[in-house]
Amino acid sequence: MKTSLPAPGAEELEHAERLLAAIRAEIVRDGPMPFSRYMERCLYAPGLGYYSAGRTKFGRDGDFVTAPELGELFAQCVAQAIAPVLRSLGAGADLIELGGGSGAFAETALTALAGHDALPRRYAILEPSADLRERQHTRLHERLPPALADRVHWIDRPPEEDWDGVLFANEVIDALPTTRFTLRDGEVYEEHVALSGTGLIRIDRPADPLVGGAVRHLERDLGRTFDDGYRSEVLPQLPYWMQAVLGGLRRGVALFVDYGYPRAEFYHPGRTDGTLIAHYRHRAHADPLFLPGLQDLTAFVDFTALAEAGNSAGFGLAAYTDQMHFLIANGLAEHHARAIEGADAAAVYRLGQQVKRLTLPEEMGQRFRAMLFARAIDPDALPPLGGIDRSDTL
Repeated sequence: MKTSLPAPGAEELEHAERLLAAIRAEIVRDGPMPFSRYMERCLYAPGLGYYSAGRTKFGRDGDFVTAPELGELFAQCVAQAIAPVLRSLGAGADLIELGGGSGAFAETALTALAGHDALPRRYAILEPSADLRERQHTRLHERLPPALADRVHWIDRPPEEDWDGVLFANEVIDALPTTRFTLRDGEVYEEHVALSGTGLIRIDRPADPLVGGAVRHLERDLGRTFDDGYRSEVLPQLPYWMQAVLGGLRRGVALFVDYGYPRAEFYHPGRTDGTLIAHYRHRAHADPLFLPGLQDLTAFVDFTALAEAGNSAGFGLAAYTDQMHFLIANGLAEHHARAIEGADAAAVYRLGQQVKRLTLPEEMGQRFRAMLFARAIDPDALPPLGGIDRSDTL
């Protein structure tokens, strides 16, 4: 047990043991489990995974805070960025949010889009967690007027039919189950989770052709080979995932906001153990085997890989920049000024702290990046990001 982390209660320990028992049974049946499968089980196992169970995940009572949970400024800026796109596409445009969190983003975004006269025909939330769906539904129907709340629908998968509009994803790519790889005698190995008595350990096994090919692609693109012992993450499934979520988007844009790096920085020779991190009650640590199902597991995003996947899905890369510049370009100062009008001293302080968290380099400002894809959309409808675009760093 990690004594530096808060002690879980008896109910939490029982929950983790149930998921651990299911993981052990699968390993006994099928052999060592690829780390990506382990991460998928920890996050999404029905009723047991971190995002599938009922414990609070977001905000002060959870394990981490996302930008929409800090307050309304983030969603107001995103709404300003996408409003011209929705208006240009007309009354049939939809907005799809991947992973709705607590519903905070949808609540603010719908209110802001109404003010921009840019409401989507339908606001769809693709949310795999039944618990989070219920929380989102309750929040939105309690806090929004019926004319806005009734536009929200929940979907199980991306639309199979063609659609026009905007797809938005905040901190989604980092939660995709990631593959961990390493090199041994020049050969690619994949990290697995195996049994050690009744506990779990991490071991390496020769990589299959898909993982090996993905790592060799990285080496070719970087112009160098990875040293023996170098360990990191890769998402060989990312092109297929992007095709699934974007394939039906006939006209419109897709906006991804997440933490990560361009490829050369992600796979810097000095970053010898990748970017995998666990979050438990606002503590970040490096042990993904700690209390499965009770902690978030995440890896930073290779934004070069995301750009490649978007291109392969038939989209052009419209812009790439850090979160600070994205928010400033889309009215952060104006939204903040309106929010503090008539506010008391405590509210003004909270709003100031919100701006700092969203924009300071040591907070979210530079660690988080925004990537915008577009297809068959009027260039004049795109957000004003040309002057701050850093696509050349990819």
